Amino acid sequence: MIKYGPVQCNESTLEEIKLKLVLLLILAYLLGAIPNGVWIGKLFFHTDICKAGSGNIGTTNTYRVLGPVAGTTVMVLDIAKGTVATLLPMWFHITTVNPLLFGLMAILGHTFSIFDGFKGGKAVATSAGMLLAYNPVFFIIACLLFISFIYLTSMVSLASMISFSIITILSILFHDVYLSIIAIVLTIFVFYRHRTNIKRIREGTENMVPFGLGFRHRNQKSSK
Repeated sequence: MIKYGPVQCNESTLEEIKLKLVLLLILAYLLGAIPNGVWIGKLFFHTDICKAGSGNIGTTNTYRVLGPVAGTTVMVLDIAKGTVATLLPMWFHITTVNPLLFGLMAILGHTFSIFDGFKGGKAVATSAGMLLAYNPVFFIIACLLFISFIYLTSMVSLASMISFSIITILSILFHDVYLSIIAIVLTIFVFYRHRTNIKRIREGTENMVPFGLGFRHRNQKSSK
């Protein structure tokens, strides 16, 4: 876990720290705002991902529309945005502010991108990247949960929401106050961003990945 805490400094040094802090928070937002799915789609596939599939710029829609290579690339880059942003205060020796704030700025950038008309993704991958930088153990747990629920349900949306919920509970149980607060807020936000998915899940029409128990069960029902 990244360490942070108060430091002793004179007035001029304090002003420098404040300026550096503001600039790094802006940089964190701009990093998060890079619409990887949109740019990769337009540059390499001549496709506007916003107008194809579900219209989302994240990993799942990129995978479905542009294929596994593009989808995996977008996932890695979106995770990296959250990781790099969260590590910024450590790299620039800002120890007075919780690094989660920088990760949160990247998530805001990803969700409300200045480069994409203040639209964006559902914040799942970038949130995972923030977790990777802040608490790698929780990141590994989140990945294992996500993979497990993907296999059980064959639904990326449902696996994401369940994983967020469990990580939030773990954060509370381990008494990480700052992570708990941000995790609660992000979980609510992720559920909100997945509201159309929740509706489709209830109706039994949610898109599934072509593997796992859920996909197999749906195929068996449709073949009867």
